Amino acid sequence: MDRLVKLGLRSVPAVVVGERYVAGPKLKEIAELVGKPYQAQQKLPPEQIVQKLDVVLAALQRYIRQVPDDKLELKSPDRDRPLRRLSYHAFSLVDCFLETCAGIPLTHEALNAPPPDTVRTSIAIAEYGQGVRQRLEAWWDREHGRSPDDVLETYYGPQSLHDLLERTAWHSAQHSRHLVLFLGWIGLEPDGPLTPEDLAGLPLPDAVW
Repeated sequence: MDRLVKLGLRSVPAVVVGERYVAGPKLKEIAELVGKPYQAQQKLPPEQIVQKLDVVLAALQRYIRQVPDDKLELKSPDRDRPLRRLSYHAFSLVDCFLETCAGIPLTHEALNAPPPDTVRTSIAIAEYGQGVRQRLEAWWDREHGRSPDDVLETYYGPQSLHDLLERTAWHSAQHSRHLVLFLGWIGLEPDGPLTPEDLAGLPLPDAVW
């Protein structure tokens, strides 16, 4: 991290080659940096991404409702992050997307903000998720005609609305996979597992962690 800071970077992911770097998940630029060919995956149209994102958020609500409050401090294996914070983040990143669409630049701090004191229980997190779903629906009803090429400001550089929407959807979807594993660790079967069809077309990584 010290090396990244010296280069002017404040967060990961980043790919560094010598003194040159690409900040964030900008795959075309990363391929150019490391000298590899890149062929972009065809994105789903925005309306399908929004539909899939709502399916994911509904699943996240179901899963977190299953978690006893005394299990919310379980830590994920990839970092020092309890389930309470992970599950809140899976919803709040959608709020961050909506704020970015409204002209507020996306910051690393906002994206990773901890849950407020009012959102501490499993039920409270699920209820917060319901509000996120309603805000997403209202945004789409209001702005579905907006150009997907509109440029939004993020901490890892300008992104198109289409790119950030897709990233938001697969980001939440990846965390839904995490919650399924957490449920298994505490001996519970997920309520309504997401199917491959539900996630088809989202560029999810193969690995869960």
